[in-house]
Amino acid sequence: MFQKMNKMLDKVSEYLAPRKGLLPLLGIFFVIINFVLQFLPVGWLKSSNMFLHLGLVIAIFGLMLAWAL
Repeated sequence: MFQKMNKMLDKVSEYLAPRKGLLPLLGIFFVIINFVLQFLPVGWLKSSNMFLHLGLVIAIFGLMLAWAL
């Protein structure tokens, strides 16, 4: 099980190493989606700000990962 996880992490890191700005860009995209959803009557997505929180976590993780790679 740990060998599969190690192989998966190796593949993900090899994919993200030359694309350092991909995760922060994806995080910014989620924040923009959250901004647009504020003007639509979508229910719990609007009140929970789920995309805002998800976007911030992805962007911060992407910046830390880009710094490490």
